[in-house]
Amino acid sequence: MLIKPIKRIRRSITVPGDKSISHRAIMLSSIAEGESKIHNFLMGDDCLNTIECFRKMQVPIEIAGNEIRVKGIGLNGLKKPDTILDVGNSGTTIRLMCGILAGQNFDCKITGDDSIQNRPMDRIIIPLRQMGSIIDSVKKEGYAPLKIQGSKLTAINYNMPVASAQVKSAILLASIYADGTTSILEIQKSRDHTERMLNYMGANIRQDGLSIFSNPPDRLYAREIYVPGDISSAAFFLVLGAIVRDAEILIENVGLNSTRTGIIDVLKLMGANIKISNKRILNGEPVGDIYITDSDLKGIEIGGNIIPRLIDEIPIIAVVAAFAEGVTIIRNAEELKVKESNRIKAIVTELKKIGAHIEETDDGMIVYGKKSLRGGTVESYNDHRIAMALSIAGLLSEEGVVIDNPYCVDISFPNFFDILDRMMKNGR
Repeated sequence: MLIKPIKRIRRSITVPGDKSISHRAIMLSSIAEGESKIHNFLMGDDCLNTIECFRKMQVPIEIAGNEIRVKGIGLNGLKKPDTILDVGNSGTTIRLMCGILAGQNFDCKITGDDSIQNRPMDRIIIPLRQMGSIIDSVKKEGYAPLKIQGSKLTAINYNMPVASAQVKSAILLASIYADGTTSILEIQKSRDHTERMLNYMGANIRQDGLSIFSNPPDRLYAREIYVPGDISSAAFFLVLGAIVRDAEILIENVGLNSTRTGIIDVLKLMGANIKISNKRILNGEPVGDIYITDSDLKGIEIGGNIIPRLIDEIPIIAVVAAFAEGVTIIRNAEELKVKESNRIKAIVTELKKIGAHIEETDDGMIVYGKKSLRGGTVESYNDHRIAMALSIAGLLSEEGVVIDNPYCVDISFPNFFDILDRMMKNGR
């Protein structure tokens, strides 16, 4: 895939539905009672794998355009699958589903692709075992494939060792099958889509600072769900709008959940011209339109409590830092090492190839800003966020960028290159 540089941009765009919310909408609608309609669902590979997993457990799910209809079969209605559940490349699917599967009355196996089988699962195995789940690794301890024997679960008090919405969500989903009140203490606030959607569908989740309390509901109720645009997808175009010298970009209907808007806070701290309008609430989630224009950016230090609010956006933050005046230091981002790729090493290695002055550290990176990137050939590591970050770097480069293995973007943003193609045609 050749990405050619652009010199100007004036566009209004929408981005696909939020991946995190799309996953959760399928999962909770499947174990609710009644028919749920899900609008603006993300038709990416990861979310489609979630649908297939629940279909294998006899949940009727219909797809019409980007609307999904799920005929929920209740908390205890899932059926033993005839084959192994395969999540593909989706870490969200495997970790959250383990929470649901732990409380069923059947046993099953769940796995994913090579990347999933090399991502740590102990972080969910440990708390689920404490709740009474019988969950074991089939090959290598602490990794998928996993065998789960549905069990009677009991509530626990769990102190989170890492800030992880996936781990927290696995415990919360298991808690709806557990006896008693489950409590979770976070070390830092992580994305709270699971809590919001559970309560929207009739659960009893209460938050007090960093503490979360869950009492098992009698049932969950089908609801209409509108999935907002994914701010993690919007982030690529926010960076583009901030750097291109003649730029105006309006991104409509974007999710503005405060546990996800770290990218907006960072860009503002760097000096970006950002305005938010049309704010509203849809099924418990804040939504709005984001407008950004070209900006004079400065390097900053990024670390601590903000990291869980922008962990997926760090590859594109590395790109924006490469064009900012001064030095940007990113700390406390070790979690990037166990994503679809080692995203610290991947983005540092590939940006160096096209002329960035950037250094890898144990928990992040140091980026020395400059006026331009040369361009060249880069590798995606089969990681959608690396591919998209390098694509934006290509639009901003002097010579353009050739990306090997670009179509992994389909995991979260199937029409990404369609949007880029229009921008390249109109922006020269």
